[in-house]
Amino acid sequence: MLSLRPIRRFCRAATVIVSTETPAAVFNQVLNSKSVEEPALIKLKAERDPEKLFHLFKANAHNRLVIENRFAFEDTVSRLAGARRFDYIEHLLEHQKTLPQGRREGFIIRIIMLYGKAEMIKHAVDTFYDMHLYGCRRTVKSFNAVLKVLMKTRDLGAIEAFLSEAPEKFDIELDIISVNIVVKAFCDIGILSRAYLLMLEMEKVGIRPDVVTYTTLISAFYKDNLCEISNGLWNLMVLRGCLPNLASFNVRIQYLVDRRRAWEANKLMNVMRNIGIVPDEVTYNLKWRFQPGIYNVQRCHEQELVSKY
Repeated sequence: MLSLRPIRRFCRAATVIVSTETPAAVFNQVLNSKSVEEPALIKLKAERDPEKLFHLFKANAHNRLVIENRFAFEDTVSRLAGARRFDYIEHLLEHQKTLPQGRREGFIIRIIMLYGKAEMIKHAVDTFYDMHLYGCRRTVKSFNAVLKVLMKTRDLGAIEAFLSEAPEKFDIELDIISVNIVVKAFCDIGILSRAYLLMLEMEKVGIRPDVVTYTTLISAFYKDNLCEISNGLWNLMVLRGCLPNLASFNVRIQYLVDRRRAWEANKLMNVMRNIGIVPDEVTYNLKWRFQPGIYNVQRCHEQELVSKY
């Protein structure tokens, strides 16, 4: 016959073990287990000490949930840069290049942009030049990423040096995105004539300007009070079959509003609607500047219509 005596003894022993632990000890065990199981992303977001943040990120170098999360990367680098711990940033990003994800161009582009965000320009450029060391293939996409980083520096010499060397050295053909980045950089620096000439030169080699190219130039010439050139570029854009978009209209409307030419701005908004372009918040804010009374009446009327439904 099966005896229940051993089972009873085991139950009494278990009761003794449980009863010897105080409620505080049990509560601490629960807290510790939660801290161990707490997701790395939450820990990274909550950590405020730069040194602890560095070690925490490094400990999760192989954690895909962390590595593939753009916000975690950008937030960590941003906070380390704010603490002036550029040594930590370099250590983390250089280590990431040696891991399997360093063979993907998209991931290397992220590293380049993060270096740019931290204003570590030389590291961003060197990352592009060293891509072959990690078994990563270069294309115009990573080239454009470096251009974006250099554009923010407004260093004309650095931009020109990179443009003259990198495409030929690595057999990279520029695309319209490359042209738009450089055109924007030239406009920001204030050399509008060179930006316009670059557009013409690129067109000769088969890279046709798009609406972004034209809009960038139109905006820059408007800001420089050269409205005749901006208007000419607008007409050229339309004649070549490149239809203006919302950003193009907003740039022109802003110029008209700044010059107190409200009637023309309002007429241009009507043209927008006629060709199917829906005004956005920027457009309505511009309209409010030159027609505050009308804008408020219209907005109240729209809210009334919405409330009825």
